[in-house]
Amino acid sequence: MTPVKVRNIIIGEGIPKICVPIVGVTSQEILAQAHSLLDVPVDVVEWRVDWFEGFSDLPQVLEVLRNLRGLLCDLPILMTFRTLKEGGEKAISQEDYLKLNLAAAQSGYVDLIDVELFMEDHIVSRIIQQAHNCGVKVIASNHDFQKTPPKKEILSRLCKMQSLGADISKIAVMPRDRKDVLTLLSATEEMAQKYATGPIITMSMSGMGVISRLSGEIFGSALTFGAVQKTSAPGQIPVADLRSSLELLHQNLSLPSSN
Repeated sequence: MTPVKVRNIIIGEGIPKICVPIVGVTSQEILAQAHSLLDVPVDVVEWRVDWFEGFSDLPQVLEVLRNLRGLLCDLPILMTFRTLKEGGEKAISQEDYLKLNLAAAQSGYVDLIDVELFMEDHIVSRIIQQAHNCGVKVIASNHDFQKTPPKKEILSRLCKMQSLGADISKIAVMPRDRKDVLTLLSATEEMAQKYATGPIITMSMSGMGVISRLSGEIFGSALTFGAVQKTSAPGQIPVADLRSSLELLHQNLSLPSSN
């Protein structure tokens, strides 16, 4: 697996990186949330554009991105429009989704963009190609808020993301019982060991799946999502607690084994 470097952050190496979402409705709320992250130990900041009241106005979106870039300095920015069908706040046409992501990639303000796998393949491929032409990395993603697919299906989706050219592959699923959490972790380990060419991000959502947000270094997930104010998905935990847990696991993984 080849790690992905974004500014000064290397995703896919060492302790899983922490990403915190910004989910403000107005530009003022968005920038206030961004300012609150300046003294928090985060590695990547995600702007969830689907929460923004002006999401359909590209000049407004680009103005917010410009302000975020100036405020966050060298922190990597991930821009995401999470569609309604995958747990987001708003619906969007595929044409508008394409325009939004192409504009963001070309803006010079973002370092990564999130592209949903279940958009039409030609749209996903075009966004990935244009992003790469602009020096922007791509996270291909899929979110199932209803269930945990079988292990074979999880692996198939992650592998397809790679085949479409994504730099990082991400899947989030909802557990119905503890076995579902084990299914996600087992798929993560197999993907990381056998098939991954780049970093992967996996998580089992809700309180039952919290262990998957903490154990990435063991099973192979390279980034995890934490919360400072509002959460963007069920199961996200406060950044300070998340950082402490990740560091504790890392320290113990480095210890020599003994009986």
